Amino acid sequence: MCKKKTRMDERILVCVYYGPNGERLIQRGCKIAHMLDCPLYILTVDPKPVDEMDAEKSDYIAKWKNMAEKNGADAFILKDKEERPVYKVIAEVAREKGITQIIIGQTVHSRWEQIAKESIVNSLLREIPFVDLHIISVARHLKDCDSNYAKGVRAYLVKEDEGYRLTFKHAKNVVYEGIFFKAIGTDFNNGIFKFIKEKETLQVEVIEDIVKDFTNTELETSDETDY
Repeated sequence: MCKKKTRMDERILVCVYYGPNGERLIQRGCKIAHMLDCPLYILTVDPKPVDEMDAEKSDYIAKWKNMAEKNGADAFILKDKEERPVYKVIAEVAREKGITQIIIGQTVHSRWEQIAKESIVNSLLREIPFVDLHIISVARHLKDCDSNYAKGVRAYLVKEDEGYRLTFKHAKNVVYEGIFFKAIGTDFNNGIFKFIKEKETLQVEVIEDIVKDFTNTELETSDETDY
C-alpha cells in the first residue's frame, strides 16, 4: 500500500467517525504525513460488527479505505464490535503503531464523547501523555466552485417569533454563535449560517436576516482550513 518512508521517528494516526468531516481529516493527515514523509494510519471505531453496519456506514468505510490506498497510508484500521471506551481503543492502536501525533476532528471528538460519556481529549492525554494531539476546528470556509459566497464573518442568531434573526453584535439574548457567508450579488443578508447545535455542525439558509428552520444545507467544507 505504501512506499518506505524516510522518517520513522514520526507516525501519524487519523481518527475518523461517520460524516463528511472524515474525508477532510484524512486529507489533512495525508498532507502532514507527505510533508514529513512518515508513516500514516487511519482508524475508525464502531461498537457494531462490520456485517451489521448500514449502507451509509459501509459507504463511508469504503471511501476511507480508497483514500488510504490512494494516498499511500500504511493501514486503514477498522475496530468493530468494540465495547471498550473509544479512547482506550485509540490509545491501544497508538501504542501498537508507535504513534507520535493523533489527528481528531472537533465534531468527531464531540460525537465520540457522547458515546463514551467523558472527555476524549483528557482521557487520551492521561492514557498516552507523550503523543501530540491535534484537534481540527470546524471549517470556516465553504467550498463553492462558482464563488457564490463572500468570505465568512462571525455572526449570531437571536430568537424572534417563529425563527431566528441574524445579528453581528453579541448580546445577552444570543442563542447561537457561528459564521455567516453572504450570497454575492444581494443587498440583503441572504446566505448560509454555519454553527454548532448540540455538538453537531449545521449549515442553514438565511433569507433577509431570518433563519426559519434548522434544515441542514448540504454544502461541502473546504480543505483549506486552520488547525
